[in-house]
Formats: sequence, structure tokens, C-alpha cells
Amino acid sequence: MSDSADRDQPEVPGYEAPDTIKRMMFATWALLNSLEPAQRDRALFGMDDPSRLDWDFIPKPDRTGVPMFALDRHQRTVAQSLLKSGLSMRGYTQALSVMATENVLREREAVSRGFGVLAGDFRDPDAYYFTFFGRPGFEDTWGWRVIGHHLSLNYTIVGERYLSAMPCNIGAQPVPAGVLNPLGSDEDTAFSLLRSLSPELREQALIHPVAPADFATRQVPRVGAVELPDYEDLGITSYRITDEDRQALRFDRRAPGGVPGRELSAQQWQLLRGLLVSHIDRIPGELAGQYRALVDKRGQDDVHFGWAGGLEPGTSHYYRIHTSGLLVETVNAIDSGNHIHSVIRDLSNDLGHDLLRANPDMVRQPIPQLRNRLVSTEPG
Repeated sequence: MSDSADRDQPEVPGYEAPDTIKRMMFATWALLNSLEPAQRDRALFGMDDPSRLDWDFIPKPDRTGVPMFALDRHQRTVAQSLLKSGLSMRGYTQALSVMATENVLREREAVSRGFGVLAGDFRDPDAYYFTFFGRPGFEDTWGWRVIGHHLSLNYTIVGERYLSAMPCNIGAQPVPAGVLNPLGSDEDTAFSLLRSLSPELREQALIHPVAPADFATRQVPRVGAVELPDYEDLGITSYRITDEDRQALRFDRRAPGGVPGRELSAQQWQLLRGLLVSHIDRIPGELAGQYRALVDKRGQDDVHFGWAGGLEPGTSHYYRIHTSGLLVETVNAIDSGNHIHSVIRDLSNDLGHDLLRANPDMVRQPIPQLRNRLVSTEPG
């Protein structure tokens, strides 16, 4: 590539994904048009509804949206087509594995937690909710998501042209669940990278000997300049960290923790790049390709790899990949490394933050072309 062509590449993703948006829009129309009025009322909200910013994936009694278990056979097929439109094929199979694992978790917890028959409602592979925000239409600004236990997929569309597909959260419990192991390859790669480091680099990579209970950035709608993890994962009091742990595990945009990518050998860099790209490649290829291109353009200097907690599988551990634009967090602390939460975030454009800030009029009122269609050029 020539120097001029390299300079022409954007310094941030262009977020342009018109083909993906088209597939999302037609699948959205098909699903919404199939819903009964009461279902549509439960599924459709304004773009400014506060619930759009709540991407927390824990089971909640007040979850918004229409759940998979409320859909008939045809609607389920359409819902699956919509789900696939927001993911790569690999990401789609990961999401299906997460949903299916709820069956395994139900049987496991029926004994360990004493839920008995009640676990059937608490761990339900159909308890994943589809929610839509704004007006899903040509040239409009709108959003949608699929959310449930260990799955939170969030999409914001601006003007039928621009797409945000983060935060993208996938979890897994137990690890593995028989042949179901949606995050197993990422875990293997992370430990391979850690083991490949020299003692000096491993010491540099180790942020803290104690892993956080959940993400250092928690589930905030937009990552701030500094974020501290919670003391414990919500509802799970068996694993708790201290104030000192929280400070050591803090996320600081301006001071990435861990080992810089430039310190790694070529083989180690390929492992780290592959781990980062594995998270990027959950989302549709039309958008993922833009992130991959930026990773390669910015190179090793832009990437930091940090680790916390145990250094072997089966221990409580955590890793972080921090670039100037992206953040990957994977935490496997609960149940001695048998319960994974993994997220990739766009530090500028989670939930379409930058896209909406750059196009405020498209959120507050109809776009001019739509408004002009209803106004006479010269009233008589």
C-alpha cells in the first residue's frame, strides 16, 4: 500500500455497514409485523428511553422486550434470522451455545443451589429478549438488542448507513458445558500467550495477583476516563475483592496496564492479535473488517495486554486487551475459573455514542427528507 493510500485510511472506524443494516432492517420489519399488539408494545420503545443504555446481562425481573419463549414457531425463525444479522457465523454459533448452556446450568444448579423444579424458569434457553428503539425504517436512526443471561448484543443504526455493534458481551457457565464451550478457544489462546512470556514480561503483564469479580468497567453505558470494578459480582457474594484490589485493577484510559505489544516477539504478537481479532470477529464482517484494518494500521504500539489473578486454568483469573479505540475484558473469577464473562467495547462508540453525537438532529426529529415530504413547497 502506498503512503498516500495509508494516509487515506480513517483514524477511527467508518462504521459504514449498509448491507448489514439492510438485512437487520428487513428482519426487524418481519418480526415486528408478526407480533400481536401487546407484544409490539412490550418490544418497541423510543430512542431516548433510558432502558436502551442498560445492557446489563444478568437475569432481571423487569427485563424489557419480547422474550423468545413468547414467540410462535414462525416468529422464532424470524427472530433467529435477526439475531444472525447482527453477528458473524462464528459469533452466531457462540450465541446459540450460550443460550443452550442454560439447560446445562439449570440441571447443575438444581442440585447445587437447591432450585429443584423452579430452576426451569430461572435458567431458560428461551429467556432472551428482543427490544427495538426508535423507528426502524429507511434513513432513520434506531436501535435493537438481544439480551439475557450471559448474552448482551447491542446495535445502533444511523441513517441506514452507520452501525454500532458494541458492547458485545458473551458469557459461559459452566466451562465447558459438555461439548458446548463458546469461549474455550479464547481461553486457550490467552493462556498460551501468558505461558509464552518470559518471567520478566509475565511480571509486567500481571496487573494484580487478584482477579476482579466482574468487568473493571462494570456495565456503564460509556467507559469513563477511570473505572473501578465492583467489590463482587451482583448476587454472588462468595467472591469479593477489597478496596486495595479495586484500585490495583482500575481501568485508566490514559495509562494502559500490562505489557505493551511492542515488547512481544512476532509469535507472541500473533497470539495477542489473534485473541483481539477473535473478539472483533463476533460482529458482522462488514464492520469487523474496519476494526481489523485499524488494529493492523496502528500496530503493536497501540495494544496492551494485562492479566490478573491465577496463572493457570482452573483458578480465578482475568485478562484485558486495551487499545486506543477498543477494550476487551474477560473475567473468569467466580467458581474457580468456571464462569466466564467476556466483552468487547468501543471506547468512543458503545451504544452509538459518537454516531449519535455527530448526528443529533436525526435523533430528536425526522430527517429533512422525511419532513419535507409532508410540507407543501408553496402553500396555496
